[in-house]
Amino acid sequence: MSASPSLNRTLLSHVALTTPDVEGMAAFYNRHMGLQQVVDLGSPHHAFLGYGQGHHALELIEGPVGLHHIAFEVGDEGGHEALADRQRARGINVRELGDEAGTLEVADPDGNLVRLHGPISRSGEHTADPGRRPLRIQHATFSTHNMEPMVEFYVGLGFRVSDRMGEVFTWLRSTVDHHSIAIVKGPTSSGLDHYSWDLAEWEDFKSWSDRLTDNGVQIQWGPGRHGPGGNLFLFFDDPDGNHIELSAEMERFFDDRADYQPRVWEPGATTVNLWGGQVPSWRAV
Repeated sequence: MSASPSLNRTLLSHVALTTPDVEGMAAFYNRHMGLQQVVDLGSPHHAFLGYGQGHHALELIEGPVGLHHIAFEVGDEGGHEALADRQRARGINVRELGDEAGTLEVADPDGNLVRLHGPISRSGEHTADPGRRPLRIQHATFSTHNMEPMVEFYVGLGFRVSDRMGEVFTWLRSTVDHHSIAIVKGPTSSGLDHYSWDLAEWEDFKSWSDRLTDNGVQIQWGPGRHGPGGNLFLFFDDPDGNHIELSAEMERFFDDRADYQPRVWEPGATTVNLWGGQVPSWRAV
Protein backbone atom coordinates (compact mmCIF):
# COMPACT_ATOMS: atom_id res chain seq x y z
CA MET A 1 0.00 0.00 0.00
CA SER A 2 1.25 3.45 -0.82
CA ALA A 3 1.47 5.88 2.08
CA SER A 4 1.35 9.63 2.34
CA PRO A 5 2.46 11.76 5.30
CA SER A 6 0.86 10.63 8.55
CA LEU A 7 -1.90 12.76 10.04
CA ASN A 8 -0.82 13.29 13.64
CA ARG A 9 -3.25 16.07 14.50
CA THR A 10 -6.34 15.33 12.43
CA LEU A 11 -9.35 15.05 14.73
CA LEU A 12 -12.83 13.82 13.99
CA SER A 13 -15.02 16.92 14.24
CA HIS A 14 -18.52 15.61 13.65
CA VAL A 15 -20.72 12.83 12.34
CA ALA A 16 -23.77 13.59 10.17
CA LEU A 17 -26.71 11.20 10.21
CA THR A 18 -29.82 11.13 8.06
CA THR A 19 -33.08 10.45 9.87
CA PRO A 20 -36.79 10.64 9.05
CA ASP A 21 -37.41 12.39 12.39
CA VAL A 22 -34.89 15.17 13.00
CA GLU A 23 -36.83 16.67 15.92
CA GLY A 24 -37.27 13.30 17.66
CA MET A 25 -33.61 12.40 17.25
CA ALA A 26 -32.50 15.84 18.49
CA ALA A 27 -34.72 15.41 21.56
CA PHE A 28 -33.19 11.97 22.24
CA TYR A 29 -29.63 13.28 22.06
CA ASN A 30 -30.53 16.26 24.22
CA ARG A 31 -32.25 14.25 26.93
CA HIS A 32 -29.89 11.30 27.14
CA MET A 33 -26.55 12.77 26.04
CA GLY A 34 -26.84 16.44 26.98
CA LEU A 35 -26.25 17.70 23.43
CA GLN A 36 -27.66 21.11 22.59
CA GLN A 37 -28.49 22.87 19.35
CA VAL A 38 -25.55 25.13 18.51
CA VAL A 39 -26.80 26.44 15.15
CA ASP A 40 -30.46 27.38 14.80
CA LEU A 41 -31.56 27.06 11.17
CA GLY A 42 -35.19 27.55 12.12
CA SER A 43 -35.99 24.30 10.32
CA PRO A 44 -37.32 20.97 11.61
CA HIS A 45 -35.46 19.23 8.78
CA HIS A 46 -31.86 19.95 9.82
CA ALA A 47 -30.13 20.25 13.20
CA PHE A 48 -26.60 20.88 14.47
CA LEU A 49 -25.97 19.56 17.99
CA GLY A 50 -23.01 20.17 20.25
CA TYR A 51 -21.98 21.20 23.73
CA GLY A 52 -23.61 24.61 23.98
CA GLN A 53 -20.58 26.44 22.61
CA GLY A 54 -18.02 25.84 19.91
CA HIS A 55 -18.40 23.57 16.89
CA HIS A 56 -21.18 21.03 16.48
CA ALA A 57 -20.39 17.33 16.97
CA LEU A 58 -23.53 15.77 15.50
CA GLU A 59 -25.48 16.87 12.43
CA LEU A 60 -28.98 15.54 11.73
CA ILE A 61 -30.41 15.77 8.20
CA GLU A 62 -33.88 14.68 7.16
CA GLY A 63 -33.88 11.56 5.01
CA PRO A 64 -33.84 7.75 5.20
CA VAL A 65 -31.92 6.30 8.15
CA GLY A 66 -28.20 6.26 7.39
CA LEU A 67 -24.87 8.05 7.39
CA HIS A 68 -24.56 11.31 5.48
CA HIS A 69 -20.87 12.06 6.14
CA ILE A 70 -18.12 12.27 8.71
CA ALA A 71 -15.78 15.25 9.00
CA PHE A 72 -12.21 15.84 10.14
CA GLU A 73 -10.42 18.96 11.31
CA VAL A 74 -7.06 18.69 9.52
CA GLY A 75 -4.36 20.10 11.77
CA ASP A 76 -1.24 19.02 9.91
CA GLU A 77 1.11 21.30 7.98
CA GLY A 78 -0.57 22.62 4.85
CA GLY A 79 -4.00 21.89 6.28
CA HIS A 80 -6.89 20.33 4.44
CA GLU A 81 -5.95 21.96 1.13
CA ALA A 82 -2.58 20.19 1.05
CA LEU A 83 -4.23 16.94 2.03
CA ALA A 84 -6.74 17.38 -0.79
CA ASP A 85 -3.93 18.04 -3.27
CA ARG A 86 -2.33 14.75 -2.28
CA GLN A 87 -5.63 12.98 -2.93
CA ARG A 88 -5.96 14.55 -6.37
CA ALA A 89 -2.46 13.30 -7.12
CA ARG A 90 -3.70 9.79 -6.24
CA GLY A 91 -6.59 10.17 -8.68
CA ILE A 92 -9.19 10.74 -5.95
CA ASN A 93 -11.99 13.15 -6.87
CA VAL A 94 -12.14 16.08 -4.44
CA ARG A 95 -15.33 18.08 -4.26
CA GLU A 96 -15.32 21.71 -3.09
CA LEU A 97 -18.45 22.46 -1.06
CA GLY A 98 -18.12 26.22 -1.47
CA ASP A 99 -18.84 27.07 2.17
CA GLU A 100 -17.07 29.73 4.25
CA ALA A 101 -14.78 27.12 5.81
CA GLY A 102 -13.57 25.93 2.41
CA THR A 103 -14.69 22.39 3.24
CA LEU A 104 -13.59 19.67 0.84
CA GLU A 105 -15.17 16.25 0.40
CA VAL A 106 -13.92 12.87 -0.79
CA ALA A 107 -15.62 9.49 -1.02
CA ASP A 108 -14.00 6.26 0.14
CA PRO A 109 -14.28 3.06 -1.97
CA ASP A 110 -17.63 2.18 -0.39
CA GLY A 111 -19.01 5.66 -1.09
CA ASN A 112 -18.88 6.96 2.48
CA LEU A 113 -18.39 10.72 2.34
CA VAL A 114 -15.47 12.22 4.27
CA ARG A 115 -15.25 15.98 4.71
CA LEU A 116 -11.99 17.82 5.40
CA HIS A 117 -11.78 21.30 6.87
CA GLY A 118 -9.53 23.67 8.76
CA PRO A 119 -9.49 24.81 12.41
CA ILE A 120 -12.73 24.94 14.38
CA SER A 121 -13.65 26.10 17.87
CA ARG A 122 -13.54 23.20 20.33
CA SER A 123 -14.35 25.41 23.30
CA GLY A 124 -17.30 23.22 24.26
CA GLU A 125 -15.19 20.11 24.73
CA HIS A 126 -14.05 19.08 28.24
CA THR A 127 -16.23 21.76 29.86
CA ALA A 128 -19.21 19.82 31.23
CA ASP A 129 -19.87 17.05 33.73
CA PRO A 130 -18.72 13.93 31.84
CA GLY A 131 -21.25 11.87 33.75
CA ARG A 132 -24.02 13.69 31.91
CA ARG A 133 -22.43 14.67 28.60
CA PRO A 134 -19.59 13.14 26.57
CA LEU A 135 -16.32 15.04 26.32
CA ARG A 136 -15.97 14.85 22.55
CA ILE A 137 -16.75 12.72 19.55
CA GLN A 138 -14.00 10.12 19.23
CA HIS A 139 -14.19 7.75 16.26
CA ALA A 140 -16.37 6.22 13.55
CA THR A 141 -16.45 2.62 12.36
CA PHE A 142 -17.52 1.58 8.87
CA SER A 143 -19.04 -1.73 7.82
CA THR A 144 -17.66 -3.15 4.56
CA HIS A 145 -17.47 -6.17 2.29
CA ASN A 146 -14.16 -4.91 0.86
CA MET A 147 -11.62 -4.51 3.65
CA GLU A 148 -8.36 -3.93 1.79
CA PRO A 149 -9.52 -1.18 -0.62
CA MET A 150 -10.96 0.67 2.38
CA VAL A 151 -7.75 0.29 4.39
CA GLU A 152 -5.64 1.43 1.42
CA PHE A 153 -7.83 4.51 0.94
CA TYR A 154 -7.46 5.67 4.54
CA VAL A 155 -3.73 4.91 4.62
CA GLY A 156 -3.52 7.10 1.52
CA LEU A 157 -5.29 9.84 3.47
CA GLY A 158 -2.46 9.62 6.01
CA PHE A 159 -3.95 7.27 8.59
CA ARG A 160 -1.78 4.56 10.14
CA VAL A 161 -2.87 1.03 10.94
CA SER A 162 -2.75 0.41 14.69
CA ASP A 163 -4.22 -3.08 14.93
CA ARG A 164 -5.95 -5.77 12.93
CA MET A 165 -8.15 -8.65 14.03
CA GLY A 166 -7.55 -11.32 11.42
CA GLU A 167 -9.34 -10.24 8.23
CA VAL A 168 -12.37 -9.01 10.16
CA PHE A 169 -11.37 -5.68 11.72
CA THR A 170 -8.82 -2.91 11.11
CA TRP A 171 -8.21 0.10 13.38
CA LEU A 172 -6.50 3.24 12.00
CA ARG A 173 -5.24 6.36 13.76
CA SER A 174 -4.87 9.99 12.71
CA THR A 175 -3.91 11.36 16.14
CA VAL A 176 -2.18 9.89 19.18
CA ASP A 177 -5.38 7.93 19.91
CA HIS A 178 -5.41 4.26 18.88
CA HIS A 179 -8.06 4.88 16.21
CA SER A 180 -10.12 7.62 14.63
CA ILE A 181 -11.46 5.24 11.97
CA ALA A 182 -12.15 1.53 12.19
CA ILE A 183 -13.31 -0.82 9.44
CA VAL A 184 -15.16 -4.06 10.10
CA LYS A 185 -16.43 -6.77 7.80
CA GLY A 186 -20.16 -6.73 8.26
CA PRO A 187 -23.54 -7.50 6.70
CA THR A 188 -23.58 -4.20 4.81
CA SER A 189 -21.06 -2.30 2.76
CA SER A 190 -21.10 1.50 2.63
CA GLY A 191 -22.40 2.58 5.97
CA LEU A 192 -21.88 3.21 9.63
CA ASP A 193 -21.29 0.26 11.93
CA HIS A 194 -21.12 2.51 15.00
CA TYR A 195 -19.68 5.78 16.20
CA SER A 196 -18.14 6.69 19.54
CA TRP A 197 -18.01 9.44 22.13
CA ASP A 198 -15.20 9.92 24.63
CA LEU A 199 -15.68 9.82 28.41
CA ALA A 200 -13.02 10.61 30.99
CA GLU A 201 -12.68 7.54 33.18
CA TRP A 202 -14.22 4.37 34.61
CA GLU A 203 -16.25 6.27 37.19
CA ASP A 204 -18.25 7.89 34.37
CA PHE A 205 -19.50 4.53 33.13
CA LYS A 206 -21.34 3.89 36.37
CA SER A 207 -23.13 7.24 36.09
CA TRP A 208 -24.01 6.64 32.45
CA SER A 209 -25.21 3.08 33.05
CA ASP A 210 -27.50 4.21 35.87
CA ARG A 211 -28.83 7.23 33.99
CA LEU A 212 -29.49 5.42 30.70
CA THR A 213 -31.29 2.63 32.55
CA ASP A 214 -33.32 5.12 34.60
CA ASN A 215 -34.31 6.85 31.34
CA GLY A 216 -35.45 3.60 29.75
CA VAL A 217 -32.54 3.29 27.30
CA GLN A 218 -31.35 -0.30 27.08
CA ILE A 219 -27.61 -0.96 27.28
CA GLN A 220 -26.80 -3.22 24.33
CA TRP A 221 -23.22 -4.24 25.15
CA GLY A 222 -20.84 -3.63 28.03
CA PRO A 223 -19.41 -2.22 30.11
CA GLY A 224 -16.33 -3.99 28.85
CA ARG A 225 -12.77 -3.46 27.66
CA HIS A 226 -11.64 -3.92 24.07
CA GLY A 227 -8.38 -5.72 23.37
CA PRO A 228 -7.29 -3.54 20.43
CA GLY A 229 -7.07 -0.01 21.84
CA GLY A 230 -7.53 -1.20 25.41
CA ASN A 231 -10.44 1.20 25.84
CA LEU A 232 -13.39 0.78 28.16
CA PHE A 233 -16.72 0.72 26.32
CA LEU A 234 -20.49 0.76 26.58
CA PHE A 235 -23.00 0.53 23.70
CA PHE A 236 -26.60 1.64 23.31
CA ASP A 237 -28.81 2.59 20.34
CA ASP A 238 -30.54 5.80 19.30
CA PRO A 239 -34.16 5.71 18.04
CA ASP A 240 -33.02 4.97 14.47
CA GLY A 241 -30.96 1.99 15.59
CA ASN A 242 -27.56 3.65 15.19
CA HIS A 243 -25.09 1.97 17.54
CA ILE A 244 -23.54 4.51 19.92
CA GLU A 245 -20.39 3.70 21.84
CA LEU A 246 -19.11 5.45 24.94
CA SER A 247 -15.35 5.00 25.31
CA ALA A 248 -12.56 5.93 27.71
CA GLU A 249 -8.89 5.27 28.41
CA MET A 250 -7.94 4.54 24.80
CA GLU A 251 -4.34 3.55 24.10
CA ARG A 252 -2.10 6.29 22.70
CA PHE A 253 0.64 6.17 20.07
CA PHE A 254 3.51 8.65 19.79
CA ASP A 255 4.68 8.33 16.21
CA ASP A 256 7.20 11.15 16.54
CA ARG A 257 9.09 9.16 19.22
CA ALA A 258 8.67 5.51 18.33
CA ASP A 259 8.25 3.20 15.36
CA TYR A 260 5.11 1.11 15.85
CA GLN A 261 4.22 -1.99 13.89
CA PRO A 262 0.57 -3.05 13.46
CA ARG A 263 -0.44 -5.91 15.71
CA VAL A 264 -2.64 -8.80 14.61
CA TRP A 265 -5.17 -10.10 17.11
CA GLU A 266 -6.88 -13.47 17.07
CA PRO A 267 -10.54 -13.16 16.04
CA GLY A 268 -12.81 -13.98 18.92
CA ALA A 269 -15.16 -12.73 21.60
CA THR A 270 -12.36 -12.17 24.12
CA THR A 271 -10.50 -9.93 21.66
CA VAL A 272 -13.41 -7.52 21.22
CA ASN A 273 -14.08 -7.75 24.95
CA LEU A 274 -11.22 -8.86 27.19
CA TRP A 275 -13.69 -9.34 30.04
CA GLY A 276 -15.69 -11.91 28.08
CA GLY A 277 -19.45 -12.14 28.04
CA GLN A 278 -21.98 -12.32 25.22
CA VAL A 279 -21.24 -10.39 22.04
CA PRO A 280 -24.31 -8.75 20.40
CA SER A 281 -25.62 -10.30 17.19
CA TRP A 282 -24.61 -7.28 15.09
CA ARG A 283 -20.95 -7.60 16.12
CA ALA A 284 -19.35 -10.39 14.11
CA VAL A 285 -16.05 -11.76 15.51
